Amino acid sequence: MATTVASPFSDRVQRIESSPTLLMTAEAAKMRAQGIHLTDLGAGEPFFNTPDHIKRAGIEAIEKNFTRYTGAAGIPDLRRAIAERHRADWQSDYSPEETIFTPGGKYGLFLALQTLVQKGDEVVVAVPYWVSFPDMVRYAGGKCVFVETEEAEGFQLHAAHVIDAITPRTRVIILNSPNNPTGAVIAPREYEEIVMAAHKRGIFVINDECYVHLNYAPAEQRISAGRFKAAKDHMVLVGSLSKAYCMTGWRAGFALGPKPVIEQMVKLQSQSTSSICAITQKAAVAALTGPQEFIAEMRDTYRQLRDECVAGLNALPHVHCAMPGGAFYAFPNVSHYLGKNGIRSNTDIVQRLLREAHVVTNAGDTFGSREHIRLSYAVDQKTLQEALKRMRAWFEQQL
Repeated sequence: MATTVASPFSDRVQRIESSPTLLMTAEAAKMRAQGIHLTDLGAGEPFFNTPDHIKRAGIEAIEKNFTRYTGAAGIPDLRRAIAERHRADWQSDYSPEETIFTPGGKYGLFLALQTLVQKGDEVVVAVPYWVSFPDMVRYAGGKCVFVETEEAEGFQLHAAHVIDAITPRTRVIILNSPNNPTGAVIAPREYEEIVMAAHKRGIFVINDECYVHLNYAPAEQRISAGRFKAAKDHMVLVGSLSKAYCMTGWRAGFALGPKPVIEQMVKLQSQSTSSICAITQKAAVAALTGPQEFIAEMRDTYRQLRDECVAGLNALPHVHCAMPGGAFYAFPNVSHYLGKNGIRSNTDIVQRLLREAHVVTNAGDTFGSREHIRLSYAVDQKTLQEALKRMRAWFEQQL
């Protein structure tokens, strides 16, 4: 009689998959190593370099031998800078003790979910979603409850739909505005209604605000959930220096929240990463306390690239792209091509664009949609134009 051999791996790690966007990055890297020239619209990072004053702060930290362990939550100057920068930008009200510095915003989200979600808890997530949300929830033992949005409405999230998804088992609502992958921005009134409804029910809202500075609305309409102070005790705000300060490789993120929640996140971080790179922390202080004007300049550049990208995508045969309100992604609908020329899924489209047109994009099914692909317009204009040219030629060949 055959015996069943138990897996040597934990149930937790078997609940999740490798990041599909990073797998696409690895596949593209293999092709580059073979000498193939690719136009890359897959990477979710700025094409601008880290500003010089931030780099100098990192260099100075090395030269002054600031290279030892620090406290798990971050050095005091940095925690203070996080709180003060957020107050100055978004009129929030957090003390340094209500902050934590993390190795990227992604880990801040991971810590928050691990801290708040128990086995069997429900977590409300809007679709399309960032690829890592479902896996992070599953790893924590929770279950995602998905709320659909409509492409015809620009993927706008409605408070009524989120509230309808709440059950007695709901523990957390994840909000991501501007959204990755759609670029949709939650309307301030809808945002407030969701946050206050959650607060009233004792439900936590984890706000992924990694693109909060890349909101193309007029300044008076740009918000952070930190403005909803009445709900502060049931919110965690997760931010990143990767996008606004062009520091993706530095691994610099943060979270703000109720002190008891932050203390638990710090405890978990202390047992997983110990402390964050000391050099990165000094660079982050310089980013948060130094000149901020370049963020607006960068946002203006992205707005121009967005307009050109969306116009170019909508000029492709049988492709439609909603106008993103923020971030630096476009999420065009390519469903017309499903079932044609051996194309079974948007993954097939993405893989063939890579192999045949040498354009890097990401499949929409990893973000919760089988009808779309995601691409980033955080590239220089020449690269964007070349990518659109190659995509047009490829799509026309499929007709």
